[in-house]
Amino acid sequence: MAARKILYVCQEIMPYLPETELSSLCRRLAQAMQERGNEIRTFMPRYGCINERRNQLHEVIRLSGMNLIINDNDHQLIIKVASIPSARIQIYFIDNDDYFERKAVLTDENGNEFEDNDERAIFFARGVLETVKKLNWSPTIVHCLGWMSAVTPIYLKKVFNDDPLFRDVKVVVTLCDDKFENPLSADFNSKIASEGVKDEKLADLSLPSYENLYRFVIDYADGIVVSSDKANPALVEYARQSGKPMLEYQEADEKEFFDNYNRFYEEL
Repeated sequence: MAARKILYVCQEIMPYLPETELSSLCRRLAQAMQERGNEIRTFMPRYGCINERRNQLHEVIRLSGMNLIINDNDHQLIIKVASIPSARIQIYFIDNDDYFERKAVLTDENGNEFEDNDERAIFFARGVLETVKKLNWSPTIVHCLGWMSAVTPIYLKKVFNDDPLFRDVKVVVTLCDDKFENPLSADFNSKIASEGVKDEKLADLSLPSYENLYRFVIDYADGIVVSSDKANPALVEYARQSGKPMLEYQEADEKEFFDNYNRFYEEL
């Protein structure tokens, strides 16, 4: 079986954030695929609550410094990196003071979702793909885990689709238990359009709810993984009806859990 180059775009990874179903999967999946001979790059946002000293994050100067324009405003892209020695994997962090300096992940101390979460997701997606271009690394699979990564498939199919590094990439989207309660910013679709995305289906995001966002993203995916028994049932059914390759939900202690992922990537 030929080795693949797999780019993981993750909303959260332990031990940098507390253990959840998603953060545990991201951590274990990257390690398991590397152990099976695949070449891995793994990204997550550098949320302000991540202790940089304890986790030994350091800035990669040669990758940092680019400015990304989001909603007509310049935002500096900062790239940091850290290693998980026990797993022998490296994690790249997308950082920016405007979006990720706050000491929180997706909600404030009262549990209210940040009003700019849509722009944070846009910046994260752009930051990952621009950094991969700087690395001159061409993935064969891009696997997006968590809704904060959900803009990535849109960009790959509509903005970076002519770039030789991404032209033949297969995009995998995971359905998990990470929903947001309130719709994103009402002008989310116009912000996406201003990034160069031309698609009449953008009208589906006039109400950017979690379900509408993922219906939109599934349309851009080449394969879908159901990683949680708490995944939105309507979205799981929408994915099934799409006819696209699916890896259905499996228990975490399934004997061939990671081998099933490896085979799924191979089939794509």
